Amino acid sequence: MAQSAVCERGLTRRWRRRGHDDLSAKSLSDRVLRSRGFVELDAANAFLNPSLAHLRDPAGLPDIDRAAERVLGAARAGEPIVIYGDYDVDGMTASMILYRMIRAIVPDAHVSTYIPHRLEEGYGLNAEAVRTLADKGARVIVSVDCGVTAIKEAQVARELGVDLIITDHHNAPDESVGLPEAYALVHPNLPGHASEFCDLCGAGVAYKLAWRLATLASGSERVHEDLRALLLDLLGPVALGIVADVVPLVDENRVLTRYGLGRVRNSPFLGLKALVKASGLGGDEIHTERVGFVLAPRLNACGRMGHAREALELLLTEDEARADEIAHQLAALNDQRRRTERAIVEHATAMAEAAGMTGPDRRAIVLAHEDWHPGVVGIVCSRLVDRFARPTILMQRQQGQCVGSGRSIEGFNLHAALAACSEHLEGFGGHDMAAGVRVAPERLEAFVQSFVEHANSQLSPDELIHTLEYDCDACVADLRRCEIERLSMLAPFGRDNPRVRVRLRGVRLNGAPKVFGKQARHLSLELCDENARAMRGIRAVGWGWGERAELIPTGARLDAIVTPKLSTWNGYTRVEAELCDVMLLDEVLKG
Repeated sequence: MAQSAVCERGLTRRWRRRGHDDLSAKSLSDRVLRSRGFVELDAANAFLNPSLAHLRDPAGLPDIDRAAERVLGAARAGEPIVIYGDYDVDGMTASMILYRMIRAIVPDAHVSTYIPHRLEEGYGLNAEAVRTLADKGARVIVSVDCGVTAIKEAQVARELGVDLIITDHHNAPDESVGLPEAYALVHPNLPGHASEFCDLCGAGVAYKLAWRLATLASGSERVHEDLRALLLDLLGPVALGIVADVVPLVDENRVLTRYGLGRVRNSPFLGLKALVKASGLGGDEIHTERVGFVLAPRLNACGRMGHAREALELLLTEDEARADEIAHQLAALNDQRRRTERAIVEHATAMAEAAGMTGPDRRAIVLAHEDWHPGVVGIVCSRLVDRFARPTILMQRQQGQCVGSGRSIEGFNLHAALAACSEHLEGFGGHDMAAGVRVAPERLEAFVQSFVEHANSQLSPDELIHTLEYDCDACVADLRRCEIERLSMLAPFGRDNPRVRVRLRGVRLNGAPKVFGKQARHLSLELCDENARAMRGIRAVGWGWGERAELIPTGARLDAIVTPKLSTWNGYTRVEAELCDVMLLDEVLKG
């Protein structure tokens, strides 16, 4: 009997093997590594055992020596330096990194920070802020995580006699537009000056500049012991920026994150310690999911619901009581943000469906409403992308303009799409997967039409289905503890280095599906290999799958995509599988 169309792509998503499944590899871990391109043993071992020695010399970044020499000279001469950061986690951690390094080298340096107000000033450098900072005496402004498109602002700085140093990682303007005429422009992926590794985030670029400041201050490539210790401690905030900005977790980002995550919980920085404690993670391992879903949202909530300067104050304060106070304020703001987010998700979903933007003939969602909070619409975009698998832009209608954010799907370059529709825009910036946008209200309808037409031309209806990638095929017997322990060395997991998923072929469901948890929200299956002598197998848990229990009959034969994990309960550790999707096959075991 033929499988139904739904079953051919699983109950929830279309399935696709990530790479080549090398069946000649005897162990599961070797098959996974080879599916990810690690055919040679040396390459595989290097990936599984990253070292700080794998980090490249900062000199590979354009203009970094010119930038570092100017900042160091200004600090030593007592010239006022302002670090101008973005209001997200990447921008705040980048600001923290540079500030702490400058102060470590020159304790009495005249250095301060500035973060624009998300709602009143918007993203990036703005000319009015540059003028205000210059009027207050700033001689050097260092942008972090922003500035590569700030052509007008760079000109204003030059006219005012301010040396503007731009450090950024976002997509550079089209060559026809040109680059800002700054004193120095430190960026890993400038046209004609691309670095060996182009996917650093803002905190990563700032870390490279801090590293170069340390070597210059030390007078050699061997950094003074106190500055070396600081560089190691700063790996914690670098890891937060990398994970929160969802840059690829490969190459240098993987090294920085692997060594940085371990320094977050026991950080010497009072603010990070207070944040971890207030988040209820004081006794837990800090991994990428806890950064992405627990720590980063709390830091971001300040900028989304108010002003991000308090979150940056948390990262810089030396007052333990003040750190605890801010950390608890951020938790309350994050609760408020979640309530606001849920309301906008419901409203935007209803609007998108009513406007016909969730069907195959309109392959993008573009909406605006006066009641939406502009600091939250970016997160709501991500929720709608998860639900409808299409690029999404949501904006708040403000007086005189519509301001908002966009999120994309793999394979659709959002920045390029906005560039293609730029005649209808007041401004935009960002990268392939996320961007900010401003539209005049009278141009909104034309922009919506233009963007949807562009998406329709770039995406087929088949691409509007979430794809679940897996590494290789496996059987239940392959999921041994020693193999899972080796696979755990692939961490930290994130973009371009996802958690391991394997496809279990033709396994049997031993008994009936079981639901558990509050309101029976979760599902538990016992899966066994088809030809196993005993029906005892592995427990597979489907979080949030409780309502699907009735779709899986007792004794069903199925394929399943799972993430194998080690689960410890009451001191006993066993292998379990986290259920990602299932495909029902023809036969049901008759009792």
